[in-house]
Amino acid sequence: MQSDIISPNEPPYLQGLNQPQREAIESLDGPVLVLAGAGTGKTRVLTTRLAHLLNTGRAYPSQILAVTFTNKAAQEMKERVSSLMGGMPVEGWWLGTFHSLAARMLRRHADLVGLGSNFTILDPDDQVRLLKQIMEANNIDTKKWVPKAMISHIDRWKDRGLNPSQVQLDDVGDVAGGKLQLLYKIYQSRMRAINACDFGDLLLHMITILKDPANKHVLDDYHKRFRYIMVDEYQDTNVAQYLWLRLLAQGSSNICCVGDDDQSIYGWRGAEVGNILKFEKDFEGAKIIRLEQNYRSTNNILKAAHAVISNNDGRLGKELWSDAGDGEKIQVRGLWDGEAEARWIGEEIEQLQRKGQTLNGVAVLVRAGFQTREFEERFIKLGLPYKVLGGPRFYERMEIRDSLAYLRVVAQPADDLALERIMNKPKRGLGDATVQTLYAYGRNHGINLYDSIMDLTQTDELRPKVKTTLMKLLDDFGRWRSLVDSMNHAELAAQILDESGYMQMWKEDKTPEAPGRLENLRELISGMQEYDSLPEFLEHVALVLENQDQSGGEYATIMTLHGAKGLEFDAVFLPGWEEGLFPSQRSMDENGMKGLEEERRLAYVGITRAKKRAHISFAANRRMYGSWVNAIPSRFVDELPKAYVDVSSDIGLAGSGRSTHWDSSGFKPKVQARSIAHERKVRSESGTIFTRGDRVFHDKFGYGKILNIDGHKLDIAFEKSGQKRVMDSFVEKPEEV
Repeated sequence: MQSDIISPNEPPYLQGLNQPQREAIESLDGPVLVLAGAGTGKTRVLTTRLAHLLNTGRAYPSQILAVTFTNKAAQEMKERVSSLMGGMPVEGWWLGTFHSLAARMLRRHADLVGLGSNFTILDPDDQVRLLKQIMEANNIDTKKWVPKAMISHIDRWKDRGLNPSQVQLDDVGDVAGGKLQLLYKIYQSRMRAINACDFGDLLLHMITILKDPANKHVLDDYHKRFRYIMVDEYQDTNVAQYLWLRLLAQGSSNICCVGDDDQSIYGWRGAEVGNILKFEKDFEGAKIIRLEQNYRSTNNILKAAHAVISNNDGRLGKELWSDAGDGEKIQVRGLWDGEAEARWIGEEIEQLQRKGQTLNGVAVLVRAGFQTREFEERFIKLGLPYKVLGGPRFYERMEIRDSLAYLRVVAQPADDLALERIMNKPKRGLGDATVQTLYAYGRNHGINLYDSIMDLTQTDELRPKVKTTLMKLLDDFGRWRSLVDSMNHAELAAQILDESGYMQMWKEDKTPEAPGRLENLRELISGMQEYDSLPEFLEHVALVLENQDQSGGEYATIMTLHGAKGLEFDAVFLPGWEEGLFPSQRSMDENGMKGLEEERRLAYVGITRAKKRAHISFAANRRMYGSWVNAIPSRFVDELPKAYVDVSSDIGLAGSGRSTHWDSSGFKPKVQARSIAHERKVRSESGTIFTRGDRVFHDKFGYGKILNIDGHKLDIAFEKSGQKRVMDSFVEKPEEV
């Protein structure tokens, strides 16, 4: 509803606001939490509130602390506030990201933590090199305990606001032989010695300074300085950011945090949704203002998204609505396999184009990066221009290019570029000097790199260890090449990646990116099955890479759900809604119910990216890691109310145009999809009757309790493995064990 009160004397920036927006802008005193749902005009509220603070004389720019999550957001906010103020430059205020603001403070007080004000901020590569030196000095095997992974552990401690003395033994375990806490302590000492800190230190050092009673004058100064504090994307704050804000907000109760608990999707990088959920507890007398009028999507999209997110317990609660009308229902489509899914989405996009939809308004949002391959392949066949946002295209990813390099050398030994790329991947102790020696020999004798290795391994010009390593590499390539004609090329690729140690390298890598790289490698092997031979596959990849060199014009967007937050598209396609893929089994295994709720928030984010049309799809069968698996539709599909969706399936499978239901045997027409909430029992194929509340046993997950029943699919809360969805044929009642 638009504000009914418009005074002729009020500033123009207050006109055209709805009532909750206006309330959020004019509630300047005391703690305020603005729950800004997707597409509800959050940015307008933020910038207008800042302009209102300045325009009403409540504060000078230097008395406002405004925190954003990106430098781009900070710059946009500055420009928009200036525009609202009639073009007047707004200078001197404390506006920026958590890290930039903390760095500004730390420069002033660096001596209080043993640093000089001209300290250096190390980048991630410098962090790894420094820790590697420390590990080697302490006789810790850097091959077994990869320094980059150890830095990730330390960074997570810093995100939680923990200095070395606060780390608990339970947090260390057997990492680095139980010495990681000691390494952290030495690492911090070395940083002080070289007058440096990393990004995590910027906040950690300031928390240390502000909490120390000896530095009370510093905290008092900031309490007097900042009359108003504003924070954007509060649901994405980690513990350290929260502690820093809480300390600064103690002086004035005028803190306004803007965020959406339903869009907290970055727990894997330290974000703590609990920060926004406990706002009222943290700030006595807090006012909560809900922005629920959505200016992006139609009501069918919003109501379906609300029905899904309502299944989360950890939320403050709100319901979006729009005056844009009901619009089209969400299309839910079941398909035979991943290839059919990619084909269907390609056809749907072409139909939308024929109706006048521009490609720039179309997006395919996937849960996992490896899913992009099938859509890229399909779009290339259709001649449908696309771009991958937030990362390289599938065949351009580092781990894929490395793998292709191995295959290229097997197919063509004279491929110098490919051989040089993987000669030392994984690490084989071959340095730049060795490569230069090989190339120099090749140039002098007019031969390629492979032949240079063959020659020099027969002489004494190379060090014995290097020579032995290169001879083994040649033997490996010779053996793999001998298998090309007798072995399935996809199986051979899997063998090469295994025997070369490349796959193991990523299995041992403990960085957050490693699991995704492994998924991509397995998807590469799966995709090779579609081609008759290794040469045919390599030719296809070369053509694909060449075909990607187009520029200009319109493009459909392919990206992950995480990368799509904050964006909007006319038509959104959400593929792969299957248990284990989405929600991610890894997320649920690692984080239990907390992980499941974050996955559900991710589903909510995906649906609410759509302005006019949303398409959700799942497959009966999916090739996962080189073999076919029967897929079960995501529980999120079950949570979509029939009133807001149109469900359909492959006609050849369903044999009917009616709405369909799904079970492990494929599509079966039903007049009405069943609700998991109304099914109390089921009889399995073995004759066992399972009832909600029964205690059951699973060979892998152990004992658990049945929460819900959907056909032959059971939602079970396992005592040690968290909540999972399994088929009834995989569980037994304890008395039958």
